[in-house]
Amino acid sequence: MIEKRPLVWLSAANSDSRVRKEMEARWSLINFNIEAPSPLTVAVPAEARIGVLELPETSGQEWLWPEICLESLGVTYWVAIAPRHPIKGTELAKFIVRYCSDFHTVPVDCSRLNTVLGHLWGMAAIIDAVQPHLHDYQHVALQGNSRPIRHVRSLLHRFSETLEPVLITGEGGTGKDAAARFVHSNSPRASGPMITVNCAALPASLTQSELFGYEKGAFTSAQSRQQGRLEQANGGSLLLSGINELQLQQQSAILRFLQEGEVERVGGHARIVVDGRIIATSSEPLPDLIACGRFRSDVYFRLGTLEVRLPSLKERHEDIPWLAQSLLKISSSETGHKKLGKKAIQSLVSHSWPGNFQELQNRLRQAALLSDRSVLEPEDLGLSLPGSGTNEPSNLSLKEFRDQADRQALHSSLRLANNNMSEAARLLQISRASLYRLMEKHTVHATDHSQKKQIKREI
Repeated sequence: MIEKRPLVWLSAANSDSRVRKEMEARWSLINFNIEAPSPLTVAVPAEARIGVLELPETSGQEWLWPEICLESLGVTYWVAIAPRHPIKGTELAKFIVRYCSDFHTVPVDCSRLNTVLGHLWGMAAIIDAVQPHLHDYQHVALQGNSRPIRHVRSLLHRFSETLEPVLITGEGGTGKDAAARFVHSNSPRASGPMITVNCAALPASLTQSELFGYEKGAFTSAQSRQQGRLEQANGGSLLLSGINELQLQQQSAILRFLQEGEVERVGGHARIVVDGRIIATSSEPLPDLIACGRFRSDVYFRLGTLEVRLPSLKERHEDIPWLAQSLLKISSSETGHKKLGKKAIQSLVSHSWPGNFQELQNRLRQAALLSDRSVLEPEDLGLSLPGSGTNEPSNLSLKEFRDQADRQALHSSLRLANNNMSEAARLLQISRASLYRLMEKHTVHATDHSQKKQIKREI
């Protein structure tokens, strides 16, 4: 018997049970209530790549439930079941365009829906197969022969041999998550799971249920017992990514686990021993946050047993030529083999790199995709040589530099994709929801890049 594939199913309590029952015969449904979606991320397996949004008959604003929940699921494609046909310009139409790859209206043709889901499952599998290099990109961040990065690698090797908590700090884009994976994959827990919690995307109201899990009936939508992230990490590692983003109340919630190594599910009474290693990352020095009252000292002392700071790219300029060539080599299967000219290398070495390794990766990827030349020049990278008088103004803040890079990436991807939002999101390696959010944040419009073809309409 063929094992059923997982399918995330978000619906209201009064949804069309006929459609759901029909799909249950063909798929392994992971059910959530759209009216009370928390906690969403606990029970979704990593192989779940597609989902169905069964939208209720309600106002448009209520369809726009938290984007953070959608993105945290890791679903590649969503299919909507709408109460009526979306009319161009309505909130329903805008919602479907923003979040979904297809839609069906009530009454649903279950055979057609199943065919579409099967096609999207295959597309998601192809994406997973042709984009394994995403992890390779991040692995490169730890390579190089400069003294700072050699010291970091030495510490990470030593830390990997123990089971003590590890705290990894550094500026944004320096490769902290890659360092965390390095510690896990070289540790005695390498065969166990590595569970990641994005602290910046963890709502305070969901902290208990997300981290500790819950018992059946603990709250209205708790239809079955679910393990929390901490319990899922048993026998492996738990990565608290961006722990500096946690509020004080959330920090208190994890303190007891750090002290005792036990969890208690929401609605339960039994204490469950969890043998999982904690790895945390922070883009800000935690002692500075403690001094201004934003971080608990007792949590820091529990986490900071072993601490390493990743150097910024400007601290390891001698590594940049090798890093750049390595990144171009990884992307060659998609962009064709490109090389860096002598002037391009000089411009890379002289750049200040406020976005660190992430900025280097983005600039090289855009240059390789957009340039027709086999040997890249400084202008392909959006850089200039020292003394040319065209370097970026030095009085820009880090945030302004990053915003500038984001806008450039958005314009480049939209132009390359001929305004196809799905394709532009794929080029940037983000979800379509994130693409729309960034476009709105930086006031970037698809119509700015209209060519001979009209913008591809997805509805």
